[in-house]
Amino acid sequence: MSDAIVPYSPRGRARAIKGFLGQFLSYGGAQVGLVCLVFFLVVAAMPNILVGPLQTAINATGEFLEPPSSQHLLGTDEVGRDVLNLVVHGARISLTIALLATVISLVIGTTVGMTAGYFGGPVDVWLMRLTDFFFVVPSFVLALVITPVVLEVIGRGRDILGFRPSLFVIIVVIGLTSWAFVGRIVRSQTLSLKERTFIDRARVAGSSNLSIMVRHLLPNLVPQIAANGALVVTGAIYVETSLSFLGLGDPLQPSWGTLLSLAQRAGAASAGAWWYLGAPGLCVLTVSLSFVLIGNALEDTFDPRRRVIP
Repeated sequence: MSDAIVPYSPRGRARAIKGFLGQFLSYGGAQVGLVCLVFFLVVAAMPNILVGPLQTAINATGEFLEPPSSQHLLGTDEVGRDVLNLVVHGARISLTIALLATVISLVIGTTVGMTAGYFGGPVDVWLMRLTDFFFVVPSFVLALVITPVVLEVIGRGRDILGFRPSLFVIIVVIGLTSWAFVGRIVRSQTLSLKERTFIDRARVAGSSNLSIMVRHLLPNLVPQIAANGALVVTGAIYVETSLSFLGLGDPLQPSWGTLLSLAQRAGAASAGAWWYLGAPGLCVLTVSLSFVLIGNALEDTFDPRRRVIP
């Protein structure tokens, strides 16, 4: 049987999508992950509708570290702000940073991996040495070193593309330092795909290298990119949370990591204000676990060798 790609008719494409969704949703982890993820996406999409505008020290409605009550379901912080209000608004910031950083990471990793695997030779050697550097040095360490330097250079003044400078820098730095894992996987898949018959046929037909990479290689790499992209999001969430916890976030646009940092500075742990630390921390863990479950389910769906036969 030829390994050339056979284009689907509209009906065949719909059947393939239905089959994929049926296989994917057959995993309990995928169902749990999707439910949790959809919940947080809805929360992040309409914070003002759910809990009203972001509270500040000026319009705070509570007292110092009030425990959960009917008026404040998740208690209050050190200046009387409703923690539920802060957590809901923080969901938009945390998820936006993680998703945008992941997009940057996937674009860089896919480009580097596909270029290295397709051209081979010196191009492969140099790109893989670059990948090894980013792979060996943890992305959090690189981000921790680079973020303050970049912030010092560009300043903390006007917004950049709708983001405060500190948040914009965190997005870019996470994206630029967390692509090595994807790059290695894409390269290994490209090395296998470029030997297939349909690639040889494309070369004989006069297709350029760029055309072959974009039209023939990339569509076959999408499953691996999607499966590993879900895991990259998890890493991005942890890096963002860690950077914000260390004080590199923006209190005017608080993420879950920023809330954890504020809680730590306010002495929430010693004061017994478990709700102040627990609420954003639980959100980080739940969203991260959701992406891990979805990523594992996607990997099992795309790779028949990983499927567990009941």
